[in-house]
Amino acid sequence: MTENSSSLLGDLKILWHLAARRVRGGTHAERLENFYSGQADNYDSFRKRMLHGRREMIDRVPVSEGDVWIDLGAGTGENAEHLGERIGSLGQMYLVDLAPSLLNVASQRIEARGWDNVTTACADATTFRPPEGTADVVTFSYSLTMIPDWFRAIENALALLKPGGRIGVVDFYVARKYPAEGHRKHGWSTRTVWPAWFGSDNVFLSPDHVPFLESHFETEVLEENRGKVPYLPLVRAPYYFFVGRKPSGT
Repeated sequence: MTENSSSLLGDLKILWHLAARRVRGGTHAERLENFYSGQADNYDSFRKRMLHGRREMIDRVPVSEGDVWIDLGAGTGENAEHLGERIGSLGQMYLVDLAPSLLNVASQRIEARGWDNVTTACADATTFRPPEGTADVVTFSYSLTMIPDWFRAIENALALLKPGGRIGVVDFYVARKYPAEGHRKHGWSTRTVWPAWFGSDNVFLSPDHVPFLESHFETEVLEENRGKVPYLPLVRAPYYFFVGRKPSGT
């Protein structure tokens, strides 16, 4: 089988899971594992063409020697790749997710790269605590839209961060009907179609992510863009990335 045909078969498998397979499970963790278990091996190749802005967000997060970095909803750990050589300067990086099948891929990646300062954790983003107790960086990469209590996850990140620590978020979203001055405005079709389209896979776009982040952190970077969708050449999905700083007095 050629590389191209193998890639196409992997894409078709992902598309079947996205469009046709019913998600089952009594808890959020069970639903995540049910959704991802059949597509974990092909997860990265498909989603790198779908999940835009990850590298740009990570590049804008400053790293100092010995920092603790927590990636909440880390999936297969591909975000760690975007750190490049900077990963070696971290004291510790935690890849946190509720889907064991995705963390298995992350563990294989860690072993293959020889990262002795990167650890996986099967845990809830709303309650996770590292052994160190605090962190210098917390990131969410296309995970907030899959966390039912996303506001609790952000509040947990705020509690985890040291004063002056950074949060980085990249995700799909829709703007509020009447966004604050200086923010992107979306028309009715964008605000209606995309939540329905993603919602069928339990990915819930929100107009409140960005305002909530801005109310809890000092905004350092905010970009609101649109990105290509595989096999839909004329379609662009709305996404944002945000980097913020925890106020020193909190």
